[in-house]
Amino acid sequence: MNFMSDNSENHCRLRTFNVIDDFNREALGIDIAVSLSAGRITRYLGRLA
Repeated sequence: MNFMSDNSENHCRLRTFNVIDDFNREALGIDIAVSLSAGRITRYLGRLA
């Protein structure tokens, strides 16, 4: 699991939450939002499981 951020062309900051399988380097899921709260992350991990 990893957080990343980037800026769009209109200077809006986007955050991503990436879940990657270390064994085969497969991306299991990516959640993108302007703001990633703890509640959103736990709901996302629950759906992913």
